[in-house]
Amino acid sequence: MNICLIPARGGSKRILGKNIKEFNGKPIIAYSIEAAIKSGCFDRVIVSTDDKEIAEFANHFGAETPFIRPAELANDFIGTIPVTKHAIQWLKENKCTPDYVCCLYATVPFITANLISESFNKIFKSKFEFIFAVTNYPAPIKRAIKINNQDRVEMINPDHYNTRTQDFEEFYFDAGQLCWGKSYSWEREESVIGPNTSTIILPSYLVNDIDTEEDWRKAEIMYRVLKSDGIL
Repeated sequence: MNICLIPARGGSKRILGKNIKEFNGKPIIAYSIEAAIKSGCFDRVIVSTDDKEIAEFANHFGAETPFIRPAELANDFIGTIPVTKHAIQWLKENKCTPDYVCCLYATVPFITANLISESFNKIFKSKFEFIFAVTNYPAPIKRAIKINNQDRVEMINPDHYNTRTQDFEEFYFDAGQLCWGKSYSWEREESVIGPNTSTIILPSYLVNDIDTEEDWRKAEIMYRVLKSDGIL
């Protein structure tokens, strides 16, 4: 059995009502729910929330909200793993034992059903414990600079001052869209980053970190462009 878990707590501060704020005509959480359902990968699509209004929106778009997330798991400092573990334990207590759980984030309107199914096929056919989506850094991170407290520029890695861009190894970061994991790995609270994890690499234009109102406006514009080009 495969479960999609969408964490969506209330009380967002930087963007008020972020998980259900309208994004190009519908609540942003709807994109995740609809992609999960369209993928055909899941027996159940569940939203983990502590917020009644979020639960109502989730139900409207086809997700379940069979439990209310405990307050101790709904603060600013709780990560994905304990929230996912709580959901798995609740399911097991209610006679539903998942094999794989995909943690799918609530504010990723660029998510696609194809990405969900591609990443599931990879974990299902492999020995990996986790699969998550990444994208590459737009510039070599070993050429990064910082500005010190005297307002002066320093290189993080001065040995690479003369290294050509094409000679740098590629580095990646978490795209913040989804993470598939085996149920027992989530329950053991294993680290997602490690030798038992692999990735799905996304093009950078499908990755948007939406943390501010400016991010939101930029993402809406980019979404419309990709939609008109048939990419989404």
